[in-house]
Amino acid sequence: MKGQPAMSDSEVAAMLTSVPGWAVKDGAIEKTFSFANYHETLAFVNALAYVVHLDDHHPDLMVSYNRCVVRLNTHDVNGLSMNDFIVAAKANALYAQR
Repeated sequence: MKGQPAMSDSEVAAMLTSVPGWAVKDGAIEKTFSFANYHETLAFVNALAYVVHLDDHHPDLMVSYNRCVVRLNTHDVNGLSMNDFIVAAKANALYAQR
């Protein structure tokens, strides 16, 4: 992504419609995923780690007993990029499969 500009506010707003549940917060997109217990939470985190590692785009994760907050931004552009929305869509798809 080096050399690419961050997405504009209007581009971000348009892309948010394609990733339900995600919101812009402090220069990143963020979503909280809820689970029944710690085992389900960690299963999601481990599966997400595998998926995003393949894309070489790693979110910040905040993990607790029954939830995981996923936060995405692109450090190389100091803002949001298409990669953030791709990973957000993959996280939503992974969550839907549980």
